[in-house]
Amino acid sequence: MTGGATVSVIIPCYNGHAYLDQAIRSALNQTHPPIEILIVDDGSDNPETITHLDNLSLDARVIRQKNKGLPGARNTGFREARGEYVLPLDCDDWLEPEFIEKTLQIIESDDQIDFAFSWLSLEAESKGVLPKHYNFFEQLFLNQLPYCLLQPKRLWQELGGYDENMRHGYEDWEWNIRLGKSGYHGKAACEPLFHYRVQSTAMLASISRNKHVDLWMFIRQKHPELYSLTSLKKLWFQWRPSKSTRSLWLYFGWEAIYRALPQQIFRKVVAILFSRSHSSKFRKDGSYQ
Repeated sequence: MTGGATVSVIIPCYNGHAYLDQAIRSALNQTHPPIEILIVDDGSDNPETITHLDNLSLDARVIRQKNKGLPGARNTGFREARGEYVLPLDCDDWLEPEFIEKTLQIIESDDQIDFAFSWLSLEAESKGVLPKHYNFFEQLFLNQLPYCLLQPKRLWQELGGYDENMRHGYEDWEWNIRLGKSGYHGKAACEPLFHYRVQSTAMLASISRNKHVDLWMFIRQKHPELYSLTSLKKLWFQWRPSKSTRSLWLYFGWEAIYRALPQQIFRKVVAILFSRSHSSKFRKDGSYQ
């Protein structure tokens, strides 16, 4: 077991009680137990969810607020968290018992690493293990990191938290880019310690992917200095020795297509690529609207 570092687990919940107990139990059963589990009820209006939270018997504290969307719920959890480290966990996912211990060990054993995550075990409508690596250059084009990062609360305080304007999704993508932009690095535990439930009735499937180009352009507009050709070349050179999901050269092709095509045509090209991509089958069940 790792030393005395304290960890808070925050679980946003909007009409999503069906698998909540499994998520809470997976946090309670950690070999490095968290000091608290915070359930952020983001204005649920489903009577069953409200009743479930009212009668929650597991050791967790419920924080209620008006609906602010997923980034607003995560920010509330971080704000209320007492732990030195904070771990976001969606209410339909769950952890292996050693998740906190092993990711905390990664951070505390290397001064160059600021946050940690693990590979994914896909559940429900998809099966298999999804490897994840930290490569900041690749992150500028595709969100290759899970939202479930063990990270020091001080980073959230320093960088201002998740962007609450991103209610349509990918708020974790923009957050991950902001971490890298500020010089913070992550590293993966190369085993599937995080169970990611995949279903087709999801914000990621029904909203975020349909708005992928618009959300990516919002990120580009928010961080334009990262997407200049000079910056991209510099970052490519810096990150090319690091593991990545795809060849980093492919992203220069992606950038060239983006710059050459009108936005409407670029949207259609992306939609075709997504429909043919294996990753388009990885659809996440989230109750957020």
